[in-house]
Amino acid sequence: MDSISEGFAAALRLIISLNPELWQIILLSLQVSGAALVLATLLGVPVGAVLALRRVPMQGLMLSLLNTGMGIPPVAAGLFLYLLLSRSGPLGFLGLLYTPGAMVIAQALLAFPIVASLAQAAIANVDPVIRQAAVTLGATPLQETLTVIQEARYAIIAGLMAGLGRVMAEVGAILIVGGNIAGYTRVMTTTIALETDKGNFELAIALGIILLAISLTITVILRVFQRLGQTASPVNLWA
Repeated sequence: MDSISEGFAAALRLIISLNPELWQIILLSLQVSGAALVLATLLGVPVGAVLALRRVPMQGLMLSLLNTGMGIPPVAAGLFLYLLLSRSGPLGFLGLLYTPGAMVIAQALLAFPIVASLAQAAIANVDPVIRQAAVTLGATPLQETLTVIQEARYAIIAGLMAGLGRVMAEVGAILIVGGNIAGYTRVMTTTIALETDKGNFELAIALGIILLAISLTITVILRVFQRLGQTASPVNLWA
């Protein structure tokens, strides 16, 4: 690559020409991160709701662990998961190491504390009057919980977008458990690192442009939901 401008021009040609290798990597990245976010949501939102609405043993410790998990180094999470999934590990019989499934688990592990912690904060900040009104009108515990979650929906979705932003930009954990295998476990972030080391800047720049576009989109959506959360009116799910 003789100049930066030539590198960007070549990268744009890769994007516009719908280069198969490029779009396969992008598609796998979206699939892995999307599945990880779904898994983190299914686990994190209920955990956040329980911690916000119920008294549970060692609640303070659990919240501290979630807050700590939000900043856990990805390589540490990847190493822990590698030890679990390796052939000699307790989950080695599953054969997940160096597969997209292991990458999904790694990213879900990183997104879970973010989703759970932000969901807990969002639900805890709902006006207590809404919960009291639901109870007064005869709502069951489930209806009460769903009403509060619905009221906090925009803040919860903002937390989900924050979790997605974290996993989309992650390198260390998925590199450890995925192995960066061409055509199988190679995603945008790991490919950028590899191709830069190889001097293949065109592909690295093209993926960087796509990743920045996705990050910008996530940021815009996050901002929209934050604004909606500030202006949302109460919604009754069980009436």
